[in-house]
Amino acid sequence: MRKFLSFLSPQIESFIAFQQAGGRWNGTYEQNIHLFDGHCFDVFPGESSLTAQMVDSWCAKRKTELNNSCRVRIYVVSNFIRYLAARGLTDISGPEIPKMERSTYIPHAFTEPELSAFFRACDNLPTKSKSLTARTRRLIVPVFFRLLYSSGIRTNEARLLRADDVDMKEGVLNIRTSKGRAQHYVALHCTMSELLRKYDASIRAIYPSRAYFFPSPRGSHFSNSWVVYNFKQLWSKVSSVCATAYELRHNYATENINQWVGDGLEHFSKIVYLSKSMGHASLNSTSKYFHLVPKMSDILLDLTGDTFERTVPEVCDEKSYW
Repeated sequence: MRKFLSFLSPQIESFIAFQQAGGRWNGTYEQNIHLFDGHCFDVFPGESSLTAQMVDSWCAKRKTELNNSCRVRIYVVSNFIRYLAARGLTDISGPEIPKMERSTYIPHAFTEPELSAFFRACDNLPTKSKSLTARTRRLIVPVFFRLLYSSGIRTNEARLLRADDVDMKEGVLNIRTSKGRAQHYVALHCTMSELLRKYDASIRAIYPSRAYFFPSPRGSHFSNSWVVYNFKQLWSKVSSVCATAYELRHNYATENINQWVGDGLEHFSKIVYLSKSMGHASLNSTSKYFHLVPKMSDILLDLTGDTFERTVPEVCDEKSYW
């Protein structure tokens, strides 16, 4: 973990330990609490206690920011203030969390030709440079994006996956760093397990004692910007249509659901399996995908009649819930 810089360092570290003990910590929280700490250090260098001005200046919605983005950015700060207040360490009020906006964004539906072309691009990264960064990228990129595609794990879960969280023998991922509280396990397809074993042998030759399964050249994990940059650069070789790496997760869900057509009511147990594998906190989160698969949605409606919305209810359309 990177060191904190401001006078709040001891309290932040205590807060993080408390959150981690309850399984309520993830990479997004850590990134945003570091940004808040840096803000306090840079803008209020002479302060020795938390003030409303510090909180308000950081948590105020920015002109270029949507409500949902602001919510994600300041949520951990709100929790931090509640943590301090409960222990009598501050008397200031937490920030007002903006109302969640309903999104109309529909994830891109990848076609087989698009995916084939994308993975060919992953496999054909430039080989001219012999630098450590270039060698690491050529090894990691094809495996990283195939793992997202074949397992449906979140991009942050893949980035923060530790080397000892991958059971090479059984082909199982132990997802410790996830959204919310849900540590969960993901069983991989045998072809993906074999690819991971080959990758592990190659990357271990470069980083024999690496902490992270996908190590950056500096020995830590990659940032989210690394994922965005590499996906965008490779996807641009395939299509001009907007798409993101996170949508490989959506593709995993909808492809699984499409395979259930014709299974009748047997699909209910499969919903539970899919939900657990994807690390959803409830079936409500998984149910969102049924509305992206019209054929399955129509079949469920025929089978369940007016109970359909109780079986597969409409849920809040916020990307972070998926």
